[in-house]
Amino acid sequence: MAQSVLSAGLVLASASPRRLDLLAQIGVRPLAVDPADLDETPGKLELPAPHAKRLAGEKARLVAARHPGRFVLAADTVVACGRRILPKAESEADAQFCLDLLSGRRHTVVGAVCLLGPDGRERLRVVETKVAFKRLDHAEVAAYLAGGEWRGKAGGYAIQGMAALFVRWIEGSYSNVVGLPLFETGALLNAAGDARG
Repeated sequence: MAQSVLSAGLVLASASPRRLDLLAQIGVRPLAVDPADLDETPGKLELPAPHAKRLAGEKARLVAARHPGRFVLAADTVVACGRRILPKAESEADAQFCLDLLSGRRHTVVGAVCLLGPDGRERLRVVETKVAFKRLDHAEVAAYLAGGEWRGKAGGYAIQGMAALFVRWIEGSYSNVVGLPLFETGALLNAAGDARG
C-alpha cells in the first residue's frame, strides 16, 4: 500500500519540519524534501478552503516538475476566522494581530493535502478542524510573543507548543492543526499504492 508509493520515491514539497515529523509518526520517510517556493497571497475574494486547495495543488505540480517519476506530497494549512484568512506570522505585529483576533473566539483550520503521482494523477483531500480559544489577557499574549514559537505559523500560533494553553476545545483532526491531517494523508498514500499494485 503506502510502501509501494515509498518504493517509487516520495518527495515532500514542504520546508516544514512539523510535516516531516508528522509523516515519521506514521512511518513515512520521504526520499527527498524539496520545498515549493511560491506566492501564498490569497486571491481577491478567495475563500479559505479553495485557497488551501489551490496552494496544495500548485506546490505539488511545481515540485513534481523537478522530480519526474516520483510521487510528490504537498500540503497547505490555512487559519480562518469566518471567511477571513489569517496570515502566516512573519513579524511580532502579525502574531499580535492574529492572537487578538482569535482571543475568545472559534476559528477554523483548513488543511489541504495533494498527492501527485508519476502518471500526473492528482489526489486531493481537504480537512477542516474547529478550534476555540479562551479569552487571552495582555500578559498571556506578551509572554507568548516573547517566546517566538509563532514565527512562520499560520494564524500566529503552534497548537503543539505553548499555545495549547489557549485552546478550550477542538473538534476534528488535531494533526491537521499541527500541519498535516494524518488520517487523510495515510488514506491518499494507501489509495495510490493500491492503484499501483
